[in-house]
Amino acid sequence: MLYFQRNAQKFGESQAILSDSQTYTYTSLIDRSEKVAGTLLGKQTDLHQSPVAYMVEPGFCYVSSQWGIWLAGGIAVPVALAHPLESIKYILQDTGAKKFICSKSYLPLLSEYCQEAGISLYLWDDMVDSPSHLLPDVSLDRGAMILYTSGTTSLPKGVLSTHLGIESQIKSLVEAWRYSANDHTLCVLPLHHIHGIINVISATLYVGGKVEFLAQFSAEEIFARFKQGALNVFMAVPTIYFKLIAYLESLTDKEREELKVCMKAFRLMISGSAALPVSVMEKWEALSGQRLLERYGMTEIGMAISNPYEGERKAGHVGMPLPGVQVRLVDEENQLVFDQPGEIQIKGPTVFKEYWGKENATREAFTTDGWFKTGDVAELANGYYRILGRNSTDIIKSGGYKLSALEIEEVLRTHNSVEDCSVVGLADEEWGEIVAAVVVLKEGQVSSDELNTFMRSKMPAYRVPRKYLFLSELPRNAMGKVTKNDLKVLFT
Repeated sequence: MLYFQRNAQKFGESQAILSDSQTYTYTSLIDRSEKVAGTLLGKQTDLHQSPVAYMVEPGFCYVSSQWGIWLAGGIAVPVALAHPLESIKYILQDTGAKKFICSKSYLPLLSEYCQEAGISLYLWDDMVDSPSHLLPDVSLDRGAMILYTSGTTSLPKGVLSTHLGIESQIKSLVEAWRYSANDHTLCVLPLHHIHGIINVISATLYVGGKVEFLAQFSAEEIFARFKQGALNVFMAVPTIYFKLIAYLESLTDKEREELKVCMKAFRLMISGSAALPVSVMEKWEALSGQRLLERYGMTEIGMAISNPYEGERKAGHVGMPLPGVQVRLVDEENQLVFDQPGEIQIKGPTVFKEYWGKENATREAFTTDGWFKTGDVAELANGYYRILGRNSTDIIKSGGYKLSALEIEEVLRTHNSVEDCSVVGLADEEWGEIVAAVVVLKEGQVSSDELNTFMRSKMPAYRVPRKYLFLSELPRNAMGKVTKNDLKVLFT
């Protein structure tokens, strides 16, 4: 019996999910999951790790679809609700999935292509009449889920995790962040990424807590849920906190204070999936009474590093290795470093198994002694890791220096006229790369010369941007990360 099924049976009539104005118990969740599994199996006894795609709304139908696929012995492939058909085709073709669960609202988008491609399309609403079905015995070493990387530099790769890997990720977080059956969390994140799937849903349900779902982002609705007083855990990405701060600042002093009392009662608030600007962390603490816990992870490794649940949460730092996770820093020759920046490498049971169907890419992603190469550069000081950026996009090599785009961004954000910014490296014949900044301004105007003077007063000249570009907003992916390659082309 798999971990989630075993635990769900133990929690029985306790509330598991709140979605679509309805409450679902663990018993109802596992019952519906078994019906989904039975429908998928049909006359088969085991899906034998066949990929099954699903595109359903967040909530009861999402979790029962995922669990149903697992109970049938399949590999769950969540599809982003906002994906255009071409992106969905890529995932289906890359995984070879021949079964697809969807909600009614997505039938018009999917039905014609699935029919042409020979893909069996299952309507989730109809998966209720499956007769009692003997479910296969699924071992932990089997493939469980394929999530797709963002594909900023190449086509997205399917990241295959096993059930052992997923349970290891969950156990690590439960220990570090003290999940319990008393937890009641709100899911506002897209569910084709590890942040929402593992950190919010899976870990909470693993211990018997409640997950409440919000179908669409709404700052007003989030705070309305906060005011009800039931929630005690909240996880989001920096851009969501940025929007929540903007909403709070639009309220009266009395309304802000009322919400602060509600938020201060939470046991935990977390930020992840993108670097948390220090300014956002400080503003949120002032408005909510909560010091955000920042952590570091990625699709291939789950969560790996975290600020402590108890103890100092250092602004601009992602903390220390999580339980069961090994972390090291290496230089460009793959030699260990301790007193200088290096690439983060990760090892442990939480690490993914392989890139689906990409043997060469998998082999290149690991060292010969089994460490996963994250491509992220960090430094270690006083036991806390600090991310300097990605080798490919955030580490700028200019005139013999290695510059952190994230550090330059933090300084630029302290200018009174700067709402947000992103720093990139542009190819240059003389310098290798030069520093350039894309800036979103608050009300009012400021010139490139003024920004340049300000930056030169704050840091050495070789770190100061040589070019500035002003936009009304920064391009971002679904998890709120700025797509820097899209910015670079704007300077040409």
